[in-house]
Amino acid sequence: MSVRRRALDGAPRHVVLGGEALDYRLIRARRRTIGMEVDLSGLTVRAPRWVTLAEIEGALRERAMWIGKALAEWRARRRDVMPREWKSGAPILYRGRELSLAIFPGRREAIAPDLFHLTVRHPRAHDEAEVAEGVGRWLKDEAWHLIAPRVAFHAQRITSATPAMRLSNARSEWGSCNARGEIRLNWRLVQLPPALADYVVAHEVAHLVELNHSPRFWAAVEHLLPGHTTLKRELE
Repeated sequence: MSVRRRALDGAPRHVVLGGEALDYRLIRARRRTIGMEVDLSGLTVRAPRWVTLAEIEGALRERAMWIGKALAEWRARRRDVMPREWKSGAPILYRGRELSLAIFPGRREAIAPDLFHLTVRHPRAHDEAEVAEGVGRWLKDEAWHLIAPRVAFHAQRITSATPAMRLSNARSEWGSCNARGEIRLNWRLVQLPPALADYVVAHEVAHLVELNHSPRFWAAVEHLLPGHTTLKRELE
């Protein structure tokens, strides 16, 4: 048995860079070198099967500055997630994936995502403001239909009633819960990876029983979403 350390394919791991813990996903692949990719979901490392964890962590430390800069850029984009130009080819985030806008004229408004594109058909496809408004409405509808069931699911696990929920357009927070048990969640959660969005939902639902950030609150979050600390770090 080899004494070299190895990891399961796709396993979440963490390494300390600059005194801070960094979570990443490791994928073993048929390649000759170690590759790194940063996107909205965080850092993914692809490495040959014969490379040890010690060698991978050494490569991460060598590229620590690049990794830090790339992660900071993506975190900033989480708050500025809409295209600057509403034209075909412009990037837009949907459920943690960067899609390319594909805008076409159509008799009626219709929007549909696939693996690579967000296809928009619009009677006024040439009017960027009209297209932006239509896509914004669609994203908010998507957010409601994706988030509301998760609020109900988590709430049923710690309280008997489903809380009142509204979507917000806040620029500085993902969600909030007040003393009346009303939850507000940012519609932009629909643009995050589903696991991160679900963490925000669980976080706010936990405030229904603990309106603070005490150990009992974090225990409630852990009850709703085991292993939430990794997601918390990714979102921060």
